[in-house]
Amino acid sequence: MELDLSIILLVWQDRAYLPACLEAIARAQQDLALEIILVENGIALDETEYALPQFANPIPIRNIHNAKNRGVAPARNQGLAAARGRYLMLLDVDTIVTQDALTQLTHFMDANPRVGLAGPRLQDAQGNLQLTCRQLPTVGSKILRRIPMRWARAALADEMLEAYDHRAPRDVDYVIGACQIIRCAAYEMVGVLDARFFYGPEDVDYCMRMWQGGWRVMYAPQAIVTHIEQRVTQRRLFSRLTLRHARDLARFFWKHKYLFTRPRLQPAAEQLDSESAFVARG
Repeated sequence: MELDLSIILLVWQDRAYLPACLEAIARAQQDLALEIILVENGIALDETEYALPQFANPIPIRNIHNAKNRGVAPARNQGLAAARGRYLMLLDVDTIVTQDALTQLTHFMDANPRVGLAGPRLQDAQGNLQLTCRQLPTVGSKILRRIPMRWARAALADEMLEAYDHRAPRDVDYVIGACQIIRCAAYEMVGVLDARFFYGPEDVDYCMRMWQGGWRVMYAPQAIVTHIEQRVTQRRLFSRLTLRHARDLARFFWKHKYLFTRPRLQPAAEQLDSESAFVARG
């Protein structure tokens, strides 16, 4: 049987969120043929931590164990390499997919064959919108995000697409890696995540490469996912992980050869294919 969707879950210090994440996936399965790939990144899960509620259709779970933390991109690449679905999903374990989110996302991709990667509407536990579809970052905007002042947030408004009402699908530079659905054909063309990124802008880099490979990146807000955003690098300013993140940001800007002026990714409207209906069937 052909699998509709392979969901890759990378588990590290966020293992406490895993049972709720898995239960939400099981409740959202509906008629989809799913598989779940758990990548244990420097931890060893007990079977009780991923005992999956069984509803109409059992969902197979496969485990990949890493004796040490290999970083986000290398570990997710392991899951992607093992996946067998026609769509691949990178999903953080601190998420709760709503009951129709997986169906909405797969139908959205079916309806828009030039979309290589898409992301849903992410919201916090209170239902507040998280600004997760964005323009490319710059060195200046990365500095501004560290300044907890109202004027700094105002300066970021364009990059964060704050004026966009977030109710209609649209092309975007990137969607954050907390939940990304990837077309298998696009993955095979663009390749794996850049494994040099330990914890950092691998999600931005991958969306850039999708655009550069001729695929569209879109925001699909009909699908809703609750995201308990952890912001690990902001807990301690000079932690080892924060320093690795800073190094990866430097690598990102060096790789893409820009600093303060973001490159233009999206093709001109006349270059887009004739798709006009961004409709997710429910």
